[in-house]
Amino acid sequence: MRHTEKTVLMQTKKLCKTFSHGGVQQHVLKNLDLTLYHGDFTIIMGSSGSGKSTLLYAISGMDKPTLGEIQFAGRDITGLSNDQLAVFRREQCGFVFQQIHLLDTMSVLDNVLSSAYLVQKNRKEAVSKAKQLLAEVDLDASQWTKFPAQISGGEAQRAGIVRALINTPTALFADEPTGALNSAAGARVLDVLTELNERGQSIIMVTHDLKTALRGNRILYLRDGIMVGELQLPPFSGSNGQERQEQLQTFLADLGW
Repeated sequence: MRHTEKTVLMQTKKLCKTFSHGGVQQHVLKNLDLTLYHGDFTIIMGSSGSGKSTLLYAISGMDKPTLGEIQFAGRDITGLSNDQLAVFRREQCGFVFQQIHLLDTMSVLDNVLSSAYLVQKNRKEAVSKAKQLLAEVDLDASQWTKFPAQISGGEAQRAGIVRALINTPTALFADEPTGALNSAAGARVLDVLTELNERGQSIIMVTHDLKTALRGNRILYLRDGIMVGELQLPPFSGSNGQERQEQLQTFLADLGW
């Protein structure tokens, strides 16, 4: 599908992020103009220190840019206060990180509901939706009452995805979501994310892993805070894995990855 046929999810204009360490300024994002689209599985790649995570945190409202503008679903979020950004994130964004951050003292189901109750007024509906989503990511009902330490890392990450989805986010942001998992658990998490995208969920994910990046249909490459490359791929399927891997490897090799 061509971009002209898609709806704009967010745009950045002249986005800059600068950090100061001991009086020395580090320019991590440099006048970045970027447009993302509803329904895409967008992958952000780049070497360590390229600004991948910094960009993800900025466009999701987790961190404020130094300069520039961010339009999210037609709304300028750049000038929002910290409290306004917190509300924005709860209502519009879902987050999945390498470190899962489930609360150790709460069950799997209660971890999901702790996010749902921040937004949803009808608790009965929230419980019903949480159970439905947990079932959809293949977490059996017997696991819902367990604590995070009692389930595997892959199961915990799938529970984390459900927590990110419970408030029906406009966009799901993921930062190396399989980085702490073994290959089998990581593949199952990627399958869940792929299935979500097939149903229309917009996903923006940072990764340095080739197998993870293969799930995206749009690959963006960042170098020293500047977008230097873009690759469009068809939607992922088991039948086109080898072909898309060759395309991605060629794209990354040309950029010196």
